[in-house]
Amino acid sequence: MSERKYFGTDGVRGLVGQYPITPDFVMKLGFAAGKVLAAQGTKKVLIGKDTRISGYMLESALEAGFSAAGVDIGLLGPMPTPGIAYLTKTFRAEAGIVISASHNPYYDNGIKFFSQDGQKLPDEVELAIEAEMDKAMGCVESAKLGKANRIDDAAGRYIEFCKSNFPSQYSLSGLIIVVDCAHGATYHIAPNVFRELGAEVVEIGTKPNGTNINDGCGATSMQAISEAVIEHQADLGIALDGDGDRLMMVDHTGYVVDGDECVYVIAQNDVKSGTIRGGVVGTQMSNMGLELALADMGIPFARSKVGDRYVMEMLKQNGWQLGAENSGHVINLNHTSTGDGIIAALNILTAICATKKNLFELRQGMKKLPQVLVNVRFSGDSNPLTADSVVSSVHAVNEKLTGRGRVLLRKSGTEPLIRVMVEGPDVEEVTSFANEIADAVKKACE
Repeated sequence: MSERKYFGTDGVRGLVGQYPITPDFVMKLGFAAGKVLAAQGTKKVLIGKDTRISGYMLESALEAGFSAAGVDIGLLGPMPTPGIAYLTKTFRAEAGIVISASHNPYYDNGIKFFSQDGQKLPDEVELAIEAEMDKAMGCVESAKLGKANRIDDAAGRYIEFCKSNFPSQYSLSGLIIVVDCAHGATYHIAPNVFRELGAEVVEIGTKPNGTNINDGCGATSMQAISEAVIEHQADLGIALDGDGDRLMMVDHTGYVVDGDECVYVIAQNDVKSGTIRGGVVGTQMSNMGLELALADMGIPFARSKVGDRYVMEMLKQNGWQLGAENSGHVINLNHTSTGDGIIAALNILTAICATKKNLFELRQGMKKLPQVLVNVRFSGDSNPLTADSVVSSVHAVNEKLTGRGRVLLRKSGTEPLIRVMVEGPDVEEVTSFANEIADAVKKACE
C-alpha cells in the first residue's frame, strides 16, 4: 500500500493555524475529496463538527471546496462523531465529514471521513483524494456548483436513534444520572437522551464556549464527575469525550469504570440474554483482568494494536461484534457502525435494568490486575527494542509471570518514548519488573 502524505490513522489532525489545519489546505481537501467522490457518482456529503471555535472556519473552508467540486453539502452543526456516521447512512449521503480532534484540547482540530455505511473511507479512496491534492484546484462552472443547506433536525434524529437502542420494556425512571459532556459535541444531545428515557439528569460540561472542550472535564478528566456523583448521591455518572465516541463511567461510590470494565458489563449481559456473537476484541493495553473474566464466562478474547480502528479491523476479521479500548472506545456492532459513547452507556443501563443490579455490583466479576507503566526516552535513531539485553530482560520477566501477568513494550506514536508496561497480581512485584526492564532499555539507549 502506498504511504499516505496527509491521512493518518484517524484522518487529518493537527494544531489549528499550522499546516495542514489551515483554511487553504482544508478548502483544497474539500475540493479534492469532492472531485474523487463526484467521479463515483456522489452528489451529497454531510459535514458535522464538535464545539471548537475553529470548527466554524474549517466548516466554511470544506463547504467552499466541496461546492467548487460540484458536490452538495448538508451542514449538521455540532454533532457527535457517531451521530454523523449514523446520519450519513440515513440521508444516503456518500460521505460524512467530521471536524473534530476528539479528546484533544481546543487548539487542535482535524478532519475525518465516513463512507456511506458509516465506517471509514476505503484505503483506495483516501489515496485517490491524496493524489488529487497534488493537482491544481479548480472550479466547476457556476450552474454546477454544489449547494449547501443546514439540516435543522439533525440532533433530534440522532436522539431518537439513541433511544431506539434502549429496550422499550425498561425505563430509567428513579435513577439519578450525572452526565458530563466535556463541553463537546454531545452537550445538547446526551442529557436529553437519558432524560427522555426517564432519568433525573444532572448536567456538567454542557456549556461550550469554543475553548473549554475537554478542559478539566469529560472522559479524559474524571475527577469532576466523580465528585458530582457523590455530591448529588447519584446512581452513576456517564462521561463522554469532546466528540462523543468515548465512554467512561462512575459508580455510586465515585469509582471510575473504564472501557475494559464497561465492555465486561456489556458482554456479561449479552451472555445472559443470549445475544453474544463470537468473542470480544481488546487492545494490547486492555487489562488482563478483562481477559480472565471473559475466559470465566467462556468468551474468546483477542488483542489488537492500540487504536479503535484496529479494534474495528479485528472485529471484522473475526466476525465478532463487541470490542473496546480501556480508554473508553466501546464498539458494539449489534447497535452501531462505530464507537459510540451514548449507545455504550445505554447498553450498560440495559444490563442494570435487566439484572436489577447497580453498576458497582455488575463490575465485581472483573478484577483488574495492577498495571505499571514506565516511559523511557530514547534517540530517534536507535531501536532499543531489538537490543539483546532488552529482549533477554523481557524474556526473564515473562518467564516469572507465566499465566499470571504479561509484559508489553512499544514505541509511542507521538513522542520518542519506549513505553514499558508490566501487569500482574502483585503491585510491588510488577513495579520491580517494570523498573528492571526500563533500566535495560535505558542502558541500550546509551
